[in-house]
Amino acid sequence: MSVVIPCYRSTRTLPDLVSRVVAVMDGRYAPYEVVLVVDGSPDDTWEVAAGLAARFPHVRALRLSRNYGQHNALLAGLRDARFEVTVTMDDDLQHPPEQIPALLAGLRDDLDLVYGVPYAEEHGPLRSLASRSVKAAMSGVLGIRTAGMISAFRAFRTHLRDGFDGFSGPHASIDVALSWATTRVGPVRVRMDHRDGPSNYNLRMLVRHTANMLFGFSALPLRAASYLGFAVGLIGVVLGALVLWSFAAGDTTVAGFTSICLMIAMFSSAQLMAIGLLGEYVGRLHTNGMGRPTYVIRERTGASVKV
Repeated sequence: MSVVIPCYRSTRTLPDLVSRVVAVMDGRYAPYEVVLVVDGSPDDTWEVAAGLAARFPHVRALRLSRNYGQHNALLAGLRDARFEVTVTMDDDLQHPPEQIPALLAGLRDDLDLVYGVPYAEEHGPLRSLASRSVKAAMSGVLGIRTAGMISAFRAFRTHLRDGFDGFSGPHASIDVALSWATTRVGPVRVRMDHRDGPSNYNLRMLVRHTANMLFGFSALPLRAASYLGFAVGLIGVVLGALVLWSFAAGDTTVAGFTSICLMIAMFSSAQLMAIGLLGEYVGRLHTNGMGRPTYVIRERTGASVKV
């Protein structure tokens, strides 16, 4: 099993976290590894992670060249993981290592991915509202029906990363990428502790993350131009009928008013619908550029045949 932990400003928490993870894993899971991904942290996090890698034989540390963000750091760690099951967790002690066995127990044969869902909400009201809004956006806009159970405390079969092997670009979202690879997802109730210090994910970062998912993984904003054009067209038909009625009744006294109104209504609708049509093609190019897989092979059986 591989445990992947993105690290940022975690000088104080890493020694305790890694010691607890190793204590849980030793003698229970073999082989295993702990992969610490230091995401360009400006403090001494790398020195601490490197020291832990030297102290514990099962711990490895990766250092990114700059701060890329939590999901990008996770992606680096997932691509470096070497074992069949991967667990991801935060570095702030909010995810107790002692809950890893409970998380893994929920990864049954009929599931490929499980999320650790807290017994009680661990955030404040405003932060919880923002988190629920992000999950609602993922469910409604991106079509991820399991978005309500998403958390950073995950366990999944490592072969799922084949589903986003071609994933590239600066705006990564691990949960979106995992949704490309499987629908066999389930929740596991776990205990969550209070984090050490404030969260690195403030309201501004949540809004930015939501915008990245909306524009980076969906063509809906492009399609909105088509819907808007159709709506404007309907309004234009109604307004055109009213203007023609006024002209026929002799209520129009300004020369050319009828023609101008009809032309504006028709051309506005035509332009927006044309933009929407172009948007459909751009959206398909955008979708193909995501690196979304055509298929993911879950397992193989039978004798290998050389061609």
